[in-house]
Amino acid sequence: MFKPEEMVRVEVITLNRYKDSLLTYLHENGMVEIRELDVEIAQKDSPNEYHRKAASYSITISRLVDFLKAYRKSTGGGIKEFIFPKERARKKYRYEGIEKLIKDVEDFLSAVEPEIKAVEGKITATQTEIERIKGDIAILELLSALNLDVSYLKSTDMLEIVVGTVDRNKFKPLVEEVTRATENRAVIVSKDLKDKVLAVFVFLKADYDRANPILAKYSLERLEVPEGEGTPRELIAVYEEKLRAKEEELESAKKDAEMLAEKYYEDVVFYQELMENERDKSTVLPMLARTNMTFALTGWLPRSDVPRVLEGIKRVTNGTAYINIREPTEEELDEIPIKLKNPGWARPFEMLTEMYGVPKYNEIDPTPIITFTYSFFFGFMLTDFMYGLIIAIIAALLVKGHKKFNDGTYKFAYTLLVSSFFTMVMGVIFGSYFGNAFDLAGFTVPRVWDTFQDALVVLQLALAIGIAHLFTGYTVGFIVKLRNGETKDAILDQLSWMLIILGITFLFLASKNQSLSMPGKALFGVGLVLFILSELKNGALAVLLVISDFFGFVGSWLSYARLMALALATAGIAMVINILVQMVWGVSLGPVPIGILIGIILFAGGQLFSVAINALGAFVHSLRLQYVEFFGTFYSGEGKPFQPFRAKREVSELEFEA
Repeated sequence: MFKPEEMVRVEVITLNRYKDSLLTYLHENGMVEIRELDVEIAQKDSPNEYHRKAASYSITISRLVDFLKAYRKSTGGGIKEFIFPKERARKKYRYEGIEKLIKDVEDFLSAVEPEIKAVEGKITATQTEIERIKGDIAILELLSALNLDVSYLKSTDMLEIVVGTVDRNKFKPLVEEVTRATENRAVIVSKDLKDKVLAVFVFLKADYDRANPILAKYSLERLEVPEGEGTPRELIAVYEEKLRAKEEELESAKKDAEMLAEKYYEDVVFYQELMENERDKSTVLPMLARTNMTFALTGWLPRSDVPRVLEGIKRVTNGTAYINIREPTEEELDEIPIKLKNPGWARPFEMLTEMYGVPKYNEIDPTPIITFTYSFFFGFMLTDFMYGLIIAIIAALLVKGHKKFNDGTYKFAYTLLVSSFFTMVMGVIFGSYFGNAFDLAGFTVPRVWDTFQDALVVLQLALAIGIAHLFTGYTVGFIVKLRNGETKDAILDQLSWMLIILGITFLFLASKNQSLSMPGKALFGVGLVLFILSELKNGALAVLLVISDFFGFVGSWLSYARLMALALATAGIAMVINILVQMVWGVSLGPVPIGILIGIILFAGGQLFSVAINALGAFVHSLRLQYVEFFGTFYSGEGKPFQPFRAKREVSELEFEA
């Protein structure tokens, strides 16, 4: 706790014939982050033909998955499925090397791909034909305004016939220019269509080359006249019959696709996952070094996993491997990957730390601290027992349903569950149950403070909490810098603010105990001197930075007033809803008391809206106080997160003899 997992460097050299087995073992166990080897006496490794095939087949199978997924009958879903998702069944595959796996995939694709592609091609071709027919019908709808036999609109050996639409304001100059260019040898038939004109131009073949540029100049939108004989209305009936036939053909093809999805989808997804993992596994090959007989790899792993990894490597390579485990050097501190290490009650809150950035290897992990402070701030801002209870019920259900997955939903729900406890506690302290609903109903609600009547007290509490939070941050920073040998920075950058904060605290308490005044002034004065000394290293800018940084600290402190502001906002919104309900409660429509029904709906809907909007505000602003004010006192978050070489398995399980 408070420190990341201890990491060590592993270096392995073994024979090339164990490469696939060793990488598969490391990939499936996911305990080592492989790093690139920089050596001059050996060459870089590279993917072979089987790895390239794996990448190619991964793309091919992904396309099959996308097609089948579109026609797969959906199962489950809804709120229940979201809260209590089912684990996907895993199919086992006995891994005997990449060559055997590629052969199995090729056998699978040779049997399945042609069948799926045939149906996919049929659906695509039919959909294209349907769109073409619909386009022809749309054109015929336009041409119906002319009521001419469609066959008359086709060009002949002597005549060039053009049908199209043009903007109404362009039609007259178009006709004049075409008539001049063809020396009155053009026949033009037109029909007005709202803001456009439908026109048929008939030219002699010899005149067409002169007229065509003019048609383009005036942006004539040409229409491809559909095949057939008869008036447009007569042909529409024919084309609609063709459309119905094609749509029936499409439905039949879709049913075939649904049958294929039912038959092959699970298998296709299974092989997709196998290929994607092989493709990902091959991405580390350029990080390895090799000779004709051997290859070498290096990486980072947690110290606690060393015995297991050593035993696995020796087993995979039959003991024919050189393995070196060493401590990180001073020069490697910034390169060490960070794996957070916290007790179970704080582990889900690592998500909040990681959203900002993981600590460096020589920094403190703030997760245990923000587990408390984030949850407490959330509760202070929401400050309503019933709101906390609603959130607790929803969060508890999500925690129960997603715990086995340990996914983002579980972690987020867990943080809300802990935060809801503080929300209920603060709700009891402030006597808030759906705001002042119980007060309006005539009940006597015990409370320590009233959010509105004691707003000044709430502000004082918020500022006291804020300065304690900042003091904690500077203290943590002081400890970290001392531990890292940065004594001067610890005193000037951290201790200075610690003394200033203690001085401010003593001076505030001096209003009740005058004996604290002198220690308060002394602490504040020493802290201020140390602070000024820390700014002198900035040279000519020192004076400006003293003012800027000091008032920056004051601004950070005052930022904690948002604890009071959001507590007031929550109570205010709830109060407005309760007053509106009270106003409509007695409304009647004759003998029917409709106000009660309206009031219940307004109360339930309004309070749920208030829960959602105020919980969102509490979530965001509590995070801000951690990220901006608190982390700004000691934390960089510039570490590199641990990214182990790990397989992603949802529907497959590799049986592998290490």
